[in-house]
Amino acid sequence: MFTKIVIGTDLSEASDCVIGCLHELKSWGASEIILTYALGIRHLDSLKYELARQAEPKLQEQKKLLEDQGYKVAIRIEPDTPAFEINRVARETNASMIVIGAQGATLARDLLLGSVATEVLYQAHHPVLVAKLLIDATKDQVRCKMACSDFRTHVMFATDFSDTAERAFSYLEKIVEGGGHRISLVHVQDRPHIDPYLRNRLDEFNQIDQERMERMQIRLKELGARDIRIAIPYGHPVEEILSYAHNEGATLIVMGTMGRTALASVLLGSVSYRVTRLSKVSMLLVPPVRLGSL
Repeated sequence: MFTKIVIGTDLSEASDCVIGCLHELKSWGASEIILTYALGIRHLDSLKYELARQAEPKLQEQKKLLEDQGYKVAIRIEPDTPAFEINRVARETNASMIVIGAQGATLARDLLLGSVATEVLYQAHHPVLVAKLLIDATKDQVRCKMACSDFRTHVMFATDFSDTAERAFSYLEKIVEGGGHRISLVHVQDRPHIDPYLRNRLDEFNQIDQERMERMQIRLKELGARDIRIAIPYGHPVEEILSYAHNEGATLIVMGTMGRTALASVLLGSVSYRVTRLSKVSMLLVPPVRLGSL
């Protein structure tokens, strides 16, 4: 499911950091990398060849980092904006996943996250791994490092039982098959929606959702997961997801990018996008099936 991966690079140290720490994706089945750099010039064709020539040495360095991890690597230098080109290359090459880097909780100026990553996520037809980085400002130097060394150590799956969450669960299954043994299944009972009129039915909702998650638990055990925990907190979804990930030491959060209404997929304030912006934990975001999706 994760055989071919598009990695967006901006040639920064942050991109080096992400690229240097992707060896474990081989356990997810990854074997081929398409390293994609967007010039962002669109209508300035006269600059295209000079900018591409300047980028080539750094791209070759990053290619070597990936080849040393055992990947087959191709380089793509594209003229348009990063979000557009990363998604276009993923569609053209029938990629399995997109990888971009981000600084945990806040956004650094030289990273491929901010408006770029937001646009990548909004346009994506493919799952997007947002690899979170930590910024180390010790010894008068600002350097980056990965927020976690192994995504599989503790995978948290946040679900609202929507169709897109079900699609995201299929990717969780593949992660378990690739060696993810500790899994947390989390569904937040949304207090703002329940409190006004449905608070008296909370126990009923909890029972229904517990049974749903126990069926997921059985399936993951069949695939080899050894430690599977179920949590159904009551509160605001973004706050509860972030709190659980922090308190329980999650190393990867898997979520669908659309909630139970289509409108949620385009709102900046939707749960998955807000969690992505605020989380210090790497995220695997799975979009809904869209027209033209592979």
